[in-house]
Amino acid sequence: MMSKQKQIVLCLIAAAVLLVLPLFAQQFGQGWVRIMALAMLYVLLALGLNVVVGYAGLLDLGFVAFYAVGAYMYALMASPHLSETFEGFKALFPDGLHTPIWVVVPAAALLAAVAGVLLGTPVLKLRGDYLAIVTLGFGEIIRVFLNNLEHPVNITNGPRGLDRIDPMSIGVPGTNMVFSFGSKTISLFGMSIPSVTLYYWLFLALVIGSLLLCYRLETSRIGRAWMAIREDEIAAKAMGINTRNMKLLAFGMGATFGGVSGSMFAAFQGFVSPESFSLMESVMIVAMVVVGGIGHLPGVVVGAILLAALPEVLRYVAGDVQNLTGGRIDASILRQLLIALAMIVVMLLRPRGLWPSPEHGKAAPTPVAKPTDAAKVAA
Repeated sequence: MMSKQKQIVLCLIAAAVLLVLPLFAQQFGQGWVRIMALAMLYVLLALGLNVVVGYAGLLDLGFVAFYAVGAYMYALMASPHLSETFEGFKALFPDGLHTPIWVVVPAAALLAAVAGVLLGTPVLKLRGDYLAIVTLGFGEIIRVFLNNLEHPVNITNGPRGLDRIDPMSIGVPGTNMVFSFGSKTISLFGMSIPSVTLYYWLFLALVIGSLLLCYRLETSRIGRAWMAIREDEIAAKAMGINTRNMKLLAFGMGATFGGVSGSMFAAFQGFVSPESFSLMESVMIVAMVVVGGIGHLPGVVVGAILLAALPEVLRYVAGDVQNLTGGRIDASILRQLLIALAMIVVMLLRPRGLWPSPEHGKAAPTPVAKPTDAAKVAA
């Protein structure tokens, strides 16, 4: 097994490579950097779901609901929609809210955590397929709710979504000390840095911080309690673990990652609508955790990057394959088919994931037979 010093060195090298990678990728077009930035967002989502599924063993198919909560929260706090809809709000904030990052990240995490606890409270006694069905229904309820919350009070603007969302900013609004990630380009050491690269670096910093937090959680007493519940809830309860509170904590802690990722998505896209938070998004996030390796942080990161980048990369391949068929197969359908085939091949070849945990499922050591009295005398 790799020593702790080697692991630290390897992580530092990987972080340095990821830091300079967009500088090379932007030479081939900003579209590649955009794919990398979106992959970092999906890594955040996969890390959050891994807390619920990988650590606590609770199958959550409605995780995209927390993603939507964070996105709409930022969209309402950083767009003129509320000022244009409510006269009382316009009197207080004529130009609308322009929320800086040091406010929106804690707010998104807190709101999503509350939503996670509200989801977890009525499903504490459910497990397995029943839990998956209920959480899936919760995710769909949130999407439908956002899609219809236009009448009688227009809050989410319905299926038309919210636009004119401010880019992420650091500083104090109303002063000259504000740095916006939406700037066209900035110059750094004589090199032109587009805004999409700045967003990538922001998402990468959040991913590194989330990885450190997840690692500390995994090795803490809380993480051990979650894993005990995952392996045998009855035995964990008999050993004195408060399974109710631990499950609620898992739902709330995992949801915070979804809320922060959703707020970053809204700032990055500049537009949100209910179509961005469909059931397929939840399925893809679960697939990232399963394909990478349930409960293993490096595997979850690899699975998230693979499944997040693969659909975008296949856009460049599907067109050529479509031409080979004479245009009889639609490119979007063909792309989904290629994604499904890739996932099937991975799961057939690596049923525990691309990078499974070396500890989970490890066989017990073979006991060493003690020498008999006769063997001792002979020796």
